Amino acid sequence: MKNDETASPLLKLRKFLALSSFCILHSSFIASCSPANTVDDSDVRSFLTRYFSTWSAKDMDGYGACFHEQARVTFVQQGMPQTQGLTDFLHGQKLSHATASAPMTEVPTGMKILRDERTAQASVRWKLTKGTEITTGTDCFTLIKSPVGWKIMSLVFYND
Repeated sequence: MKNDETASPLLKLRKFLALSSFCILHSSFIASCSPANTVDDSDVRSFLTRYFSTWSAKDMDGYGACFHEQARVTFVQQGMPQTQGLTDFLHGQKLSHATASAPMTEVPTGMKILRDERTAQASVRWKLTKGTEITTGTDCFTLIKSPVGWKIMSLVFYND
């Protein structure tokens, strides 16, 4: 009986330590999932909103300023990528507005952002309205933080 009595405090201590470890791990997991630990992405959201608003306002200088000078743009159509340099892409966007039969506006309808202090990736759902015609799609951005703010390094986009 004496051995059981001495084992009991040791067993209790082991159970206590195991439970304490579980509680510490569990609380750390919960804390890592809480909104208090999420990265503030409001600056990226603001940048992306400006990107769409400058295009819709036909402000091609403001729109072009959203891109890093080395940016590449890829349109995916039927699974085939068509990649352009920035100059050609911006020229095409300017022509699209100039030759459109009705004013065009494009607005973001949802954003998913993954970022750190130097780079960000964003998937943005959008809706393009041209007269009574509506097109939807997705823009996938890779952004870099420059001394003057966020810039687009890569844009891959497609229509639904």
